[in-house]
Amino acid sequence: MELNTLKYGLASFGLVWYFAMWSIGLLGCVAARRRYRSRPIIHTGSQAVAAPGVSILRPLKGLDHNLYENLESTFKQDYSNYEIIFSVAHETDQALHVVNALVAKYSQVPVTVIIGEEIVGVNPKVNNLMRPFRKAAHDLLWVIDSGVMVDAGTLSRSVNIFTDPSHSRSPKRIGIVHHVPFALVDENKIGSRIEAAFLNTNHAKMYIAINTVSIDSCVVGKSNMYRRSDIERLNASLIPVREQVSRRYEAGTYGLAAFGRFLAEDNTIAAALWHELGLRHDLSCDVARNVIGNMTFMDYVWRRVRWIRVRKHMVLAATLLEPFTESIMVCAIGATCLKTLFRTPSSIFVPLHFFLWLAVDLDVHASISGHGSRSQITIPFLSAWFAREILAFPIWLIAITGDVIIWRGQRYQVLKNGEAKLCSSQ
Repeated sequence: MELNTLKYGLASFGLVWYFAMWSIGLLGCVAARRRYRSRPIIHTGSQAVAAPGVSILRPLKGLDHNLYENLESTFKQDYSNYEIIFSVAHETDQALHVVNALVAKYSQVPVTVIIGEEIVGVNPKVNNLMRPFRKAAHDLLWVIDSGVMVDAGTLSRSVNIFTDPSHSRSPKRIGIVHHVPFALVDENKIGSRIEAAFLNTNHAKMYIAINTVSIDSCVVGKSNMYRRSDIERLNASLIPVREQVSRRYEAGTYGLAAFGRFLAEDNTIAAALWHELGLRHDLSCDVARNVIGNMTFMDYVWRRVRWIRVRKHMVLAATLLEPFTESIMVCAIGATCLKTLFRTPSSIFVPLHFFLWLAVDLDVHASISGHGSRSQITIPFLSAWFAREILAFPIWLIAITGDVIIWRGQRYQVLKNGEAKLCSSQ
């Protein structure tokens, strides 16, 4: 009797979990439809006086895929008051050739090129951003990775979120506006296709859902806008400022330099804005288009391993639960629980589960693509989607058992809270 009670109790709990995962997925799907199917046009080109100044920071290293088009998209912004600051660590960086060509083509756009990094930690992106942060003429900063291409209206719509009171859903001030990544594939490589299938479906769905609920910080740093004056008040402790005062907590470093010891500086900056200053986040209705180049199968695997290992040290509980949010594990839980409680045949439930799960993912893809249709869904895309679902758990197992990652040719050991140290070259 007690055994049956335990069995039915576990089955009931599992069924609750199953429908909770579906609720999150459907929330992401509905929110994606509302946010991305129609994008408002904000006309700021003729409002030079009213438009707040924005400094666009683009840290560069080497010839990233589609680099010319990516950087050119920032010169084409439909906005009246902005500057662009490019930064590279070394004067021999090949990205400078692309920058010089664009500066000559768009001579009317204020541009600064900074050569030489400032070492404040192990994170090369933070080191590359230190001098542009100080050089920026405006408090409002838009930091965009070199691999990202944006629409002409992205800047104006992002600024509008900061300045338009109608966007306020709470008394908290907005601290960061960010953009969901959207992958574009122009190389017929299996790794590239799996990465795109992941970013444009499962990742986007969960990312949008979490940011819709807004119970905690969840930000990817491909394209973020925030205020320099806010960043200068942060120390990466994630302790609210009031508590720091009451506890007489004294941090060694404030500002951007405090985040140089983290690999996922984007997520940590957003978390610090949330927890230390009590500022909220908002997603723009634009996406950060990322053209994925020549990514092999193993490139994809080790990219996913890298960020799971970083997340493990930042949000351990969520990382441990991650496999139980994936389609295959959720299906196994649902099938077992429904069979136990209602004797539902798995032969009917399993195909229906995957059909509906795929349908939701495809709808999210259609929403963030900006087309509102599934015309771009092909057999290679579907194959990549199924491969991603099958690989999710094996990749998680590999990632969860280690702490060493390789990022831009360097080996790092991930430490507590997502901090890292550079491994010996031996």
